[in-house]
Amino acid sequence: MDRRNFIGSAALAALLPFVGSGSANAAAPRRRLLPAALNPGDTVALVSPSSATDARLSLQLAREAMQALGFKVKTGEHYASRYGHLAGTDAGRAGDLNAMFADDEVKAIICVRGGSGAARLLPLLDYDAIRAHPKVLLGYSDITALHNAILAQAGLVTFHGPIGAGSWNRFNVDQFRRVFFDRELMQYRNVVEAGDELVPRKHRTLTITGGKARGELVGGNLSVLVALAGSPYLPDFTGKILFLEDVSEAPYRIDRMLTTLKLMGALDAIAGFVFGECTDCGPGEGYGSLTLDQIFDDHIKPLGIPAYRGAMIGHIREQFIVPVGGKVELDADAGTFRMLEPVFPQA
Repeated sequence: MDRRNFIGSAALAALLPFVGSGSANAAAPRRRLLPAALNPGDTVALVSPSSATDARLSLQLAREAMQALGFKVKTGEHYASRYGHLAGTDAGRAGDLNAMFADDEVKAIICVRGGSGAARLLPLLDYDAIRAHPKVLLGYSDITALHNAILAQAGLVTFHGPIGAGSWNRFNVDQFRRVFFDRELMQYRNVVEAGDELVPRKHRTLTITGGKARGELVGGNLSVLVALAGSPYLPDFTGKILFLEDVSEAPYRIDRMLTTLKLMGALDAIAGFVFGECTDCGPGEGYGSLTLDQIFDDHIKPLGIPAYRGAMIGHIREQFIVPVGGKVELDADAGTFRMLEPVFPQA
């Protein structure tokens, strides 16, 4: 899915100071909050904070998937709405999020899909209510805007992972149950299978710079993240483990967005780096193109921090569910990272 329209203002925003380095727009540091635990039988909410869903069947499948996981389901008032390409007006979509965070019956909020438009909601969210009712928020892609804003403004750990209308294959369901029901301290290691190849090719990781690092996870979709530059909706990157992914972006655009993070001071502040998948990110026509390997060599390798690429994060069928704001240890030589602390309150 192309986000060129969504990030059209990123170049201008990048000229503003990096929010973690003294910008007047910087969000005040927030105490880290953990979401309430989630159990089978709980009520979860389906909301559409970004693009509209173009098929009623997708909405039905999202509901059925949540029910198959053992939940009762509530839906946002506007979750099936349409306003242009968006799932309703900004006020309607933000109102659904605010209502579901304030609803004590709802234990988790699952985003039906990504697309674009979530950033339009950030000034309309009730961060005081989110702090008062910390609960699971799950989604990826455009939902990156919500993950980062809620972490910056409320301090709440949220979860980057499958959307409601996406694939609930065996791997994703296993991830969901281990994270939310078993509350496992997850180790995120790619599932590598050779199939009929002499050596495995699928889900391979590649070390950029070896070593281990510890810190809180921040990041998500690169295009959406960079579009928040200069706003109060980015968390401080200092000492963090930055994870990124993207889709349908030519290498020159990946290069430009990483350059923006460099100019912001973000890359120089992080302790470790994980890149997931860049799906459909081949070069277009023209005189030539940098490769992704060259781009990472130019932007990440000189940092001298533990870094690897190829994690099962992004616009792919089988996805890790990772805690945005959770504390992890990265092992770039092994191509893994693991939770260091629980992401739910301990009894």
